[in-house]
Order: sequence, then C-alpha cells, then structure tokens
Amino acid sequence: MYDYLIVGSGLTGAVFSHEAKKRGKSVLVIDKRSHAGGNIYTENIINIQVHMYGAHIFHTNSKRVWDYMNDFAVFNRYTNSPIANYKGEIYSLPFSMYTFNKMWGVKTPEEAKAKIDEQRRMAGIKEPKNLEEQAISLVGIDIYERLIKEYTEKQWGRPCNELPAFIIKRLPVRFKYDNNYFDALYQGIPVDGFTKIIEKMLEGCEVRLNCDFCKNRNELQGIAENIIYTGQIDEYFDYSLGHLEYRTLRFEHEIMTDTDNFQGNAVVNWTDKSVPYMRSVEHKHFYLNLETKGTVISREFPSEWKRGDEPYYPVNNEKNNAIYESYRELARGKCPDIIFAGRLGEYKYYDMDTAALKALELSDKIFNQR
Repeated sequence: MYDYLIVGSGLTGAVFSHEAKKRGKSVLVIDKRSHAGGNIYTENIINIQVHMYGAHIFHTNSKRVWDYMNDFAVFNRYTNSPIANYKGEIYSLPFSMYTFNKMWGVKTPEEAKAKIDEQRRMAGIKEPKNLEEQAISLVGIDIYERLIKEYTEKQWGRPCNELPAFIIKRLPVRFKYDNNYFDALYQGIPVDGFTKIIEKMLEGCEVRLNCDFCKNRNELQGIAENIIYTGQIDEYFDYSLGHLEYRTLRFEHEIMTDTDNFQGNAVVNWTDKSVPYMRSVEHKHFYLNLETKGTVISREFPSEWKRGDEPYYPVNNEKNNAIYESYRELARGKCPDIIFAGRLGEYKYYDMDTAALKALELSDKIFNQR
C-alpha cells in the first residue's frame, strides 16, 4: 500500500518522510505517542512554546542542515547560556573564564590553566581512565566536585568513576570570557516552536498517532515495501538478546500566574544531590522579549529506564555496546530490508543537527541524489 513505513515521527523520521514525499513516494508515518515530533515536541501553554521533553536549542556548524531547517521555520538568535546552582552559589556555564573567576578569583587564562594543571597534578592523573579522571583533567578538582560530580551521578545513576571518559569529552571548556554554551556557527530556536517544523515536514504524508508498531506488528509488517525504524532496536527483536540500558526522565511542568520571571534564565542546572531534579527550564526566556503574563517552569527528574518508560539517554558502556552490535548483526541477517535509524535505532545520543543530517544522508543514499 505504501512505498515507505516510517516508525517514529521525531526529527529523523520527519526529515526522511519529507525527502521521500518530495520524490513522489507514498509514506505512512506512525508514532506510539499521541502527538508527532518525538522529544522535540512543543506545546503552546499561556502563549509560551513549552519544550515538553526538555530544552532543545538547535545548533550546528553545517550550513546544509541550517538552511534545510530554515525552510520550515523562522529561527530567533537565542544563545544558550545556562547557569549552575550549587547549594545557592551561581556559576556560569559553559566552563569559561567567568566560571574560573568565580571559583578561584583568577583573571587571566594563564592563571586559570595553572590552577587546573596544579589540581590535575594533585589528583595524579596522566591518562584519564573514567569520567571522573577526565573531568578533573579538563577543569580541576574544585569544579569537578561542585559542578560535575553530583549532577552527573544524578543524570546517569552511577558513580563517576564507573562511567566512561568519553561521556565528558564533549564538555565545553573555554579560556575566554564567553558564556555561549554551544560553540556553533548557527544557533537558535524556532519562534513558533518545533512542532510546527515537524507538521510542515509531514505535510502530504499519512500519519497515524497512538500506533505502536510492536503491538500492531502483524498488520504493519507488510503494509509497505520499505521500513525506516527509529524505535528501540532491542524492542523490535523482543529483547531476545537482552535489554539495552537507558536513562529516562520525568518532567514536571508548573504554570505560574503570579510572576512573569521566576528564575531569570532559560536553563538552570542544579548540581548538588540535595535537589532531586537535574534542570529547571523557564521556557519564555527562549523567546526574545516575549511579553506574556505568567511563566512556565519545567523540572527534569532522571531515573533508570524500565520497560514502559520513555528511553532518553543510551548508556554506551562496553556491555551495552556489545549487546547493540549483536542486534545489528541480527538485523543484517534476519531483516536486511529494514533500516534502523536515529537515536534509538542506532543506540547513540544524537544532537538535533546530527539527527537531521543523518536522515538527509540516508535519503541521499537511497534516492541516489548525491
């Protein structure tokens, strides 16, 4: 009945669906949620576009991806400048000269580097073997203990010295007075929210919501000539080779009508373990000079994933990566015509621009356009 069945209407599925439709292909998109858009879904609450599954700031160095996304939306010039709250002390993020000055009173890059080198030597770290050692080698003991250790252990539910070093390698560290978290050429947030982007991408495609592929497998398996599957690869195979581990998030959204500005910044990281949530997000600050009565705060509570929860962060340790590779081999042998794509299908954490680019590259390959 269809040329393509796309399982999942997040950014990966939506981009590929749009590209397939442009080439005259018939497309059916299904999603087990009650809305399209996956984790970048936004909802209008008291005239504020609320990021329902955590803060999403689009950033990229790819002109191709930036131009592509701008075909579907007008982006503002929002710059991500989060702050960290450690027991009431406020620090600038990313780790920059503002952070080093607040922590140690240093004023120059040379002084900051000397302080970090001193603390690295005190810790006896030469070749970092885990996240803790990697973090200390990058920013020193003081910043690690106040702004990284407890926050990271909340996020991952594991001691930092049991987490792989590569998780923290993308940590932005800048020896200049610059509080722009993303050192990207292009950055912003769509003024009408991400949901509008997804809706425009899916125009002309048939979309079925509240439709779980694994629960309707018999009906859906033969409905299209090709399947792009962006769900969990282990769930597709009924967890036959074991469960892949994830961290999940629970969100609490609070509408405040008695204040127009609750925390003074879009994103606050709560870095001590006495606060049960990781981040609080005040969404109106994503939209420049937004004048609306009241405000909306979202808080993110991390926990270990279990079946039935929404998977957010793949736990890419040695054990899980080995299980994933076994599933990849199983997929090649058992269903070579199904393409497993996206964060869950490939068991990798992708930023939005990477997800979009990989979907474009997949469509290039399939449709022989490049």
